[in-house]
Amino acid sequence: MNVSLYQYEDDQWKLNPLYKPIAVSNVKLALCFSGKEGLKPEGIYQKIKSEFPNAEIVMCSTAGEIYGHTVSENSVCIAAFEFDQCSIQTASVDIQDFSSSYDAAIDLIRKLPQELLVYVMVLSDGSLVNGSELVKGLNDGVNHQLLITGGLAGDGANFVSTLVGLNEQAREGKIVAIGFYGKNLLVTHGSQGGWDTFGLEKEITRSESNVLYEIDGVNALDLYKKYLGSDVENLPGSSLLFPISVTMPGTDHPVVRTILSIDEQRKTMTFAGDVPVGSKLKFMKGNFDRLTAAAATAALQTLKDGQRRPDFSLLISCVGRKLILGQRTEEELEAVSEVLGAGTPLAGFYAYGEISPFNQGGSCQLHNQTMTITSFYELP
Repeated sequence: MNVSLYQYEDDQWKLNPLYKPIAVSNVKLALCFSGKEGLKPEGIYQKIKSEFPNAEIVMCSTAGEIYGHTVSENSVCIAAFEFDQCSIQTASVDIQDFSSSYDAAIDLIRKLPQELLVYVMVLSDGSLVNGSELVKGLNDGVNHQLLITGGLAGDGANFVSTLVGLNEQAREGKIVAIGFYGKNLLVTHGSQGGWDTFGLEKEITRSESNVLYEIDGVNALDLYKKYLGSDVENLPGSSLLFPISVTMPGTDHPVVRTILSIDEQRKTMTFAGDVPVGSKLKFMKGNFDRLTAAAATAALQTLKDGQRRPDFSLLISCVGRKLILGQRTEEELEAVSEVLGAGTPLAGFYAYGEISPFNQGGSCQLHNQTMTITSFYELP
């Protein structure tokens, strides 16, 4: 497997000189990440297809593009794949054709041929799709027996609408799956947060799906504002800096949930994933050094003893991390590169949710506020 990185800016293609160039005619998969404004022009898909005529074209809007060791905004960044022995198949669905995100996920995963399927990458609309139901459907669709990672598309810090596309102009509501096939392909994953919890553990006493009403029997929004202190004046934007840790009933591992919106009239908070009644909850806040260290730990989790550096690593981090890190955002990319090696092509995006198992061999979960890394090795 060979991967080259490109940027499309000012109507020109620019090859990243840090990584091995490959012939565009040999590219079989082009992963395209861009801010929403970069994917809106009607001609953008045709421009990409013209450059990579033999490739499956997958497009995803972002809250920032990861391009090597740098973060861009509203440029079109592309990871172009050439395969030696493995192969891919792609599929897509539109959430508006289904009654639930769960049903959409079941249909999507079953569109992929199962023979020799070793891994699935999923890139989903991040505004219309319920991420928790999405991962439930993906897991049930493969009987919890297959590695699945990916993320929810972004829209900067706006949370208005997102765009995803497969071999067509990107649009709202799309969910795309890329199946990777072949016995010579090894795919590994890692996911870490690095946020600090504060305050006492509490219990969610009233919620509906991803909408939170009460914590410990009192209004959730009022309690949340109390913990924010002076940052309450910057709501709803400041909510990205103060996610919550949720341990769901029957599970041991907490997941982080980002607040998508606040309803002052109903006194509710809506999250990027489900927050079930009976879950244990803790408030969280960012710490620069711990966030960066967590990114390095996620990279370490994708390395295998005795293996060479990855052929490619997909990085999907959370918009909340980007807002916390600010001008230091690229430090988490540098920390990843130090672990994986300077020659490993890195690409990805800042997202509205990350999809990855907690540990090796587990089913995929929806995370928020993590650095999630998927590394690829095409073995001899």
